[in-house]
Amino acid sequence: MRYWWVNQNQTYKSEVPGGFMWSPKQKSNGHRNQFYENMRNVASGDVIFSFCDTKIKALGVAVGVAQSALKPDLGSAGNQWGNEGWLVPVEFQEFSFPVRPKDHINQLRSYLPSKYSPLQVNGDGLQSVYLAEVPEPMSKALKLIIGQEYQDTLNSLVSNSVRVEDEEDKAEDQLKDRTDIGPTTREQLVKSRRGQGVFKANVRLNEHGCRVTGTSELKHLRASHIKPWKDSSDDEKLNGCNGLLLAPHIDHLFDQGYITFEDSGALKISSAVESSLLSEWGLPAIHNAGYFSPAQCNFLAYHRSNIFKK
Repeated sequence: MRYWWVNQNQTYKSEVPGGFMWSPKQKSNGHRNQFYENMRNVASGDVIFSFCDTKIKALGVAVGVAQSALKPDLGSAGNQWGNEGWLVPVEFQEFSFPVRPKDHINQLRSYLPSKYSPLQVNGDGLQSVYLAEVPEPMSKALKLIIGQEYQDTLNSLVSNSVRVEDEEDKAEDQLKDRTDIGPTTREQLVKSRRGQGVFKANVRLNEHGCRVTGTSELKHLRASHIKPWKDSSDDEKLNGCNGLLLAPHIDHLFDQGYITFEDSGALKISSAVESSLLSEWGLPAIHNAGYFSPAQCNFLAYHRSNIFKK
């Protein structure tokens, strides 16, 4: 296990709820940046201290390795960055009692790395830092400063996270090696897989649980396109409003057009669904999924017209 420090002053409001870290691949002038290169050194299971507004506000556990990915929805942050970067999936949990490192710099100063340190010797953060490695002695000092909440938060993250390891990279390599499909189809499949991580991150900024079952544990949810990937424009493919977080069996029904939603939130069930399935899968005959934004309603209108089995 390695420890990392991510400076999220600009991106905290997107990255923590979205479950990811994202950085450009290089500086705007094309030069190498060690803090961006570090993204490729993160392994599944590594621990991340999230620093924002002078405080360590959250703890994260990496659930996958870096993927080449387009920039997620970072709001107004990162307008100066290019669109191509590195994305690492991370499950974060906020601390009830954030810690201000500057208040404890006397305990930390001797552990600061001589190169690529996340903090100045006076305890102030460094604006130029995005992702820096935390030496093990420094991580031990941080654990003591944070106290019991560190271990409680880590235990919660580990128990609720599914470690993806490098399955995404393996899957992409397998796609590239396939000879049974043409280069155009192969490229489309690779782009789809690369985009899925960004898409799920964007969906999580709008959705917090399954609209039908109420399940909120992310390891049991899938990010499902409302307007299918194959029918979507490049922007729509990654648009967080073009997606819902759904339990696997609900995702299947929605994806295949057996259910849809009205703009009012009312669940609409196709006549093609056998009545026995409703009880077997615990699907309510009458259900309201709650509020949908205007942008989501636009995509739902497409789903009702083109995907739903009348």
